[in-house]
Amino acid sequence: MKKNILTIRDADWIIDNSTIKKIRTAVFIDEQHVPTELEWDNEDATAQHCIAMINNLPVATARLQTDGQLGRMAVLKDFRNQGIGSLILKHLINRHQDQLDSPLFIHAQRHAVEFYKRFDFVTDGNEFMEAGIPHYLMTMKNNNKK
Repeated sequence: MKKNILTIRDADWIIDNSTIKKIRTAVFIDEQHVPTELEWDNEDATAQHCIAMINNLPVATARLQTDGQLGRMAVLKDFRNQGIGSLILKHLINRHQDQLDSPLFIHAQRHAVEFYKRFDFVTDGNEFMEAGIPHYLMTMKNNNKK
């Protein structure tokens, strides 16, 4: 039996955008019905992206914007609940701590709030709607540099 090998790598928007778009389209546009025009923005060109792969098959992605906002974390349906989202989040938190001075924050979908709390994020304010989905602003409690 072949063992699944999970890798997470930094991605380059110019080189990897078709892979990133395929994952985000499946999760956000197809599953969650986010309007296409809301999914794609100018932040992609300047954000740090990463891609998670199992046996070289891309299965997840996320980005870290220059202002410290984590976002667009998407794990393909067949690969959820395997710890991939946690590993991607840890990867980007480490990238943030190594490179950026701004506080780390995320617009978390309501169903994902408890997930982010496990990584020291706390809700900040009331629920709001984004792309027709309930969200909370969450900031990382410990935004100190290493």
